[in-house]
Amino acid sequence: MEVVRITPRGYCHGVVEAIRIAKRVGSDRAEGEQVTMLGYLVHNEHVTRELEEHGVALVDAPDRMKGLDQIKSGTVVFTAHGISPLVVAEAERRGLNVVDATCSDVTRTHDLVRRLTGEGYHVVYIGKRGHPEPAGALGVAPDATTLVERIEEVDDLDFPAGTRLAVTCQTTLSMWDTKTIIDRLVERFPDIAVHNEICLATQQRQEAAVLAATDVDCVVVVGSRLSSNSLRLVQVVEERAGKPAFLVDTAADVRPEWFAGMRRIGVTAGASTPTQLTRAVITSIEALPETSAAAV
Repeated sequence: MEVVRITPRGYCHGVVEAIRIAKRVGSDRAEGEQVTMLGYLVHNEHVTRELEEHGVALVDAPDRMKGLDQIKSGTVVFTAHGISPLVVAEAERRGLNVVDATCSDVTRTHDLVRRLTGEGYHVVYIGKRGHPEPAGALGVAPDATTLVERIEEVDDLDFPAGTRLAVTCQTTLSMWDTKTIIDRLVERFPDIAVHNEICLATQQRQEAAVLAATDVDCVVVVGSRLSSNSLRLVQVVEERAGKPAFLVDTAADVRPEWFAGMRRIGVTAGASTPTQLTRAVITSIEALPETSAAAV
């Protein structure tokens, strides 16, 4: 099988920096000191296991504030997805040593929400419910932000006359879906201030995957089902390029029957996927004989 390596793929700068920070904290911890990441540092269990080997334990709690109850002492590392300032303040109040590994792109969005709400805007935030990134961003100004996940929800929005509105978004969404929701918001609220915060790494990976998909039979995305940006890569290939896309965590997940009748397979990876996993998937696909794949 011919494999087309889609570039860019894999780790983004925010993931690289978050992992570097967490490994350093784990390696530098004092004897007996507990170092805990509050939630998955990045959404990949292979990275989580590697960090545990460096002395960084995981407390996985959808509600970050409740998760603090499981951390009695030592250092708490906040994830790349960002964290509500209320959680940070509570961790400090409890005497925990706080380490912030938030991606700089997410921090910029927090700063934007803080500035906009400080100027009197109500912010409509486009994001996925239950994901830690929107939870952190909405925590910046909970009384002045509204979460919207689907375009249908835009029609249900109702604000008092004279409300100054702005819109921003989760950094890892589909750039096309986000634009569609923003366009609908502008239709309903023509004076809304638009701040599209899809990060450059997400945008570049989605554009590259869709472009490459036009010249391959299908695309394999290496990434975790927990990873929003990995799921979005599958989505945009299927919806924008009209090609089959498959999400795999490791090479063991590759199924030869997927490639029946195919010759060229595109491979990309989510922004939190370790390079060695992607290499193994590529090797696995390249080892499939064309005739066998076509005959399945």
